[in-house]
Amino acid sequence: MSVVEITPSILGGEVTVPPSKSDVHRAIICAALSMGKCKISPVALSNDIRATIGCIEALGAKTAINGDTLTVDSSNIFKNKTALLDCGESGSTLRFFVPIAAAGAVEAEFVGHGSLNSRPIGIFSDILPPAGVDCKTEGVLPLSVSGQLKSGEFKIPGNISSQFITGLLFALPMLEGDSDIILTSPIESIGYVDMTIHTMSKFGVFVEKTDYGWHVKGSQRYSPYDYTTDGDWSQAAFFMCSGAINGEITVNGLNIASKQGDREIAEILKRFGADVKISGGSVTISPNRLEGIEIDARQIPDLVPILAVTAAFANGVTRITNAERLRIKESDRLASISSALNRLGADVTETPDGLIIHGRDGISGGTVEGCNDHRIVMSMSIAAERASGKVTVTDASSINKSYPSFFEDYNRLGGKANVVSMGK
Repeated sequence: MSVVEITPSILGGEVTVPPSKSDVHRAIICAALSMGKCKISPVALSNDIRATIGCIEALGAKTAINGDTLTVDSSNIFKNKTALLDCGESGSTLRFFVPIAAAGAVEAEFVGHGSLNSRPIGIFSDILPPAGVDCKTEGVLPLSVSGQLKSGEFKIPGNISSQFITGLLFALPMLEGDSDIILTSPIESIGYVDMTIHTMSKFGVFVEKTDYGWHVKGSQRYSPYDYTTDGDWSQAAFFMCSGAINGEITVNGLNIASKQGDREIAEILKRFGADVKISGGSVTISPNRLEGIEIDARQIPDLVPILAVTAAFANGVTRITNAERLRIKESDRLASISSALNRLGADVTETPDGLIIHGRDGISGGTVEGCNDHRIVMSMSIAAERASGKVTVTDASSINKSYPSFFEDYNRLGGKANVVSMGK
């Protein structure tokens, strides 16, 4: 276990965020389904990305990394008819690959680690067996699938993770017949589905939006393509919010036209009252008098922890709603972030689907739980900038799931973060 000890400081300057983890996941999978050679760059090898690379290799692909460029040779994809797919702690990897393995008629066993072993996947038991796939699970890992996925209608709630929809979107074009994904409730986190469809189109596979979901033509083929990834708006949000509450920061390497839903962070910070300037692929955030706002998190759940931190320093009341799915992430993020902030003297109240935050001028020092959740650890590291004393956050190494160089960038901007290993 490791902790990070943070001495309050003013961050400022420029930082280039890593490539979007969500974008890299999708590019690797499309490359793996192209049955050819593709280059993907830039790529940062977070633990989640390593899990996705491991899964395409388990299905027969070969990979090589040179600097920040990943080469994928998928000429032998699906040649392995039995496979063990270790998804690490990556919910995206797990939920993407279950339909993919079924489309390739692979007898696959899925395993994971940490909190992934308790995250729900029972929807597969509802939608896959009618389509020819034997699916063995008790609603969580372990999970095994066998049989050949068949095209048809797939009815799925829109208020569960969009990752289930993305997994189907990857798989269905490879089947012989046409398919329809039919939403039985309004879609949440639609930006992630839009990202999937955009990436698939670069590899020559297309999906049609319908009034009820998506129509997917069968017998399509992914084509090899050298893919350039976007910078990560989800990770940029941490330093953008730092700029809003502390010192001016410019975040580089962003695509303003990205399909990432979390690009909404720039508009949300404007609504708080921060000074936001966009120039090309750079966003500069300067502190200003912040005022509490209403935030509907239905499409931007990953932003909630760092938005709660920002709200803790805004005047008045901020209400975050439609975020109930955060209770089944790496941690119960509504409970985790409210508990951590309150431990340092903030005023945060949980609701069934969100948070109510009464802003204050500052917070105190102390020790808070990172809950083995990368987004909680990074969010509380930003909060610590404005504390009256040293803040210690547990589970510091959880940042390796998505942003291994976070504390290097944090300290480069003037932060004072010291990661300390506590042994076993």
